[in-house]
Amino acid sequence: MILLRPALLLLPCVFALSAMAAPAPWWLWESVTSGSKVCAQHPLGPGWRKLLGPYRDARCEKPFRTR
Repeated sequence: MILLRPALLLLPCVFALSAMAAPAPWWLWESVTSGSKVCAQHPLGPGWRKLLGPYRDARCEKPFRTR
């Protein structure tokens, strides 16, 4: 019971911090070998290079505005 009270007090803080988290930006990646382009949030591997970005959507159409 002693450990339960601090955990219950800490729980709303954790939820508040997770509510402020932003989604990861999307990037346009280009294949080094074939030149094909893919929109992804994470690196695709050693055969890909970051071409353009960041974007807000999965189609890499809406630019991510930075302040």
